[in-house]
Amino acid sequence: MPPRGAAGRGPPRAPGGGARHDGHDFAADAVGAGATGALLSRPVEGLGEAACFFVADPLAALQRLAAAWRSALAGTVVVGITGNVGKTTTKLMAASVLRARYRVHAAENNYNNEIGVPLCLLSLGADVERAVIEMGMYTTGEIADLARWARPRTGVVLNVGPVHLESAGSLERIARAKRELVEALPQGGHAILNVDDPRVERMAAHTAARVWRVGLREDADVRAVDVESRGRDGFAFTLVTSRVAGEASRRVRVPTPGVHLVPNVLAAASVGLAEGLTLDEVACALAGLAPGPRLLMRELPGGVTLLDDSYSAGPAATLAALELLSELPGRRIALLGDMRELGELSRSLHRDVGRRAGAVVDVLYTVGELGRAIGEAALEGGAPHGTVRHARSAQEAAEALAGELRPGDVLLIKGSRALALERVVEALAGRSG
Repeated sequence: MPPRGAAGRGPPRAPGGGARHDGHDFAADAVGAGATGALLSRPVEGLGEAACFFVADPLAALQRLAAAWRSALAGTVVVGITGNVGKTTTKLMAASVLRARYRVHAAENNYNNEIGVPLCLLSLGADVERAVIEMGMYTTGEIADLARWARPRTGVVLNVGPVHLESAGSLERIARAKRELVEALPQGGHAILNVDDPRVERMAAHTAARVWRVGLREDADVRAVDVESRGRDGFAFTLVTSRVAGEASRRVRVPTPGVHLVPNVLAAASVGLAEGLTLDEVACALAGLAPGPRLLMRELPGGVTLLDDSYSAGPAATLAALELLSELPGRRIALLGDMRELGELSRSLHRDVGRRAGAVVDVLYTVGELGRAIGEAALEGGAPHGTVRHARSAQEAAEALAGELRPGDVLLIKGSRALALERVVEALAGRSG
């Protein structure tokens, strides 16, 4: 099925027969929500006056339509973004920067697969000057397809990490899959590579595009120096680039909390510079960045600050969330759950997270079978005995936290979506102060 929320006015829906769902079963609902047509491989009742296009393979037809529409948009430049962590955040940041000069489209949701990218392309208006599209993968060959349909001129590779290891097989295969984006870039394009990640840095030898080396290293083309955390008020750094006349710099204050976002901000800044913005335009846009859609900071009843990152979890993202927690004042509490699809490295990666949690948090709750490994390693990482507790379910975790929290606490919630930790958020948000 296409991502949630894709139904609506605009392109026809393309029901595909997936392993879990047959999209034909949802066609009538899509039409009821405003879809004007559907790509079908068999008749479906309840579509009323909607236009029905019968094809052998609806998904393949959707992809061909998207590629054809993209080819017709001669005035639109596509920016592709990939990486195992931070695609959506960087996409929205890059779009904000580009809006300083261009008419920009960037989907709010993570439309990054073989269904979402075609839907994103079909939603582009003829007046769009820059489209920022994230590109995900489970295995090799998938980003190559996405790039063939989207035809990006600028590509960003953020990182290569242990996400989807069960399907990809190894970090080397993940790197090979991510590399497909820069391989697809044209000679006049721009490959923006995070050189703080060695696997990403090596991709520079596999593209015809101009390479932008981005990171904290002194030899990076676009780099951050003098990074300063400002807690809940965000962070500041000096943006330095050698890609303008000589070398230039600007002090930038980013209102989004978390210095772990520096690589994302650098990538967004590099997109702006590559697409013709001045350094002043980029610096001004960065100062106005809005918080990302994933890790949300909000106040709970009773004077507790919540870092809600219950959407999903991977090792790098969880470690980044713990770094943000470490920057905030107050008693630090975390509820951490399983991280899925990590293959043979699963237990060791959970222990890595646990050791860092043990050095950061004052109280740690875990949930899920692999969550136990986080708790065990947290004790090894410095957490005092009695401060690490395991819950058997999200409901049990919510009940325990309700009795634990007090004014001034900061609570991080992060785990696999399968654990339904959003129920903990809902329960705590609904309690009385």
